[in-house]
Amino acid sequence: MEGLKKGIEERLEELNIQLPVLADSKMPFEPGAILGNTVFLSGQTPRVNGVQKYMGTVGDDISIEEAQEAARICTLNLLAALKGIIGDLNKIKRIIKMDGYVASTSEFKDHPAVINAASELLHEIFGKENGHARKAVGMASLPGGAPVEIEMIVEIL
Repeated sequence: MEGLKKGIEERLEELNIQLPVLADSKMPFEPGAILGNTVFLSGQTPRVNGVQKYMGTVGDDISIEEAQEAARICTLNLLAALKGIIGDLNKIKRIIKMDGYVASTSEFKDHPAVINAASELLHEIFGKENGHARKAVGMASLPGGAPVEIEMIVEIL
């Protein structure tokens, strides 16, 4: 498949989605790295304007609905980071893989439902026919107290 049928930027406009402007994290690593036509994106948490919007543990002080919103924010942050790296989201050929991490209690068992929110957002933007592989796992804690962290691998033109 030679890229997506409709421009990604136009699709985001249709969905009334505006990508965030990511604050410079001052971390000792890059938001992503390119190898050939593949971009490996570093993990993103649900930061909005440089501040963690949600903090806590799913199954304790974070509801599944809040965690799902956090997963959507992570996904938009990933797309914003990707745009910063490649300059134009229309260069995306396909999201290859998404790895989702959920800070949760040991009793919480619905990690896939949290990360489904991110997958569903990608399907809205890129089309279900351009599906991705995925992992959804639980963790004892995540950076900055985030309830969700997501990373992606993306094929570009």
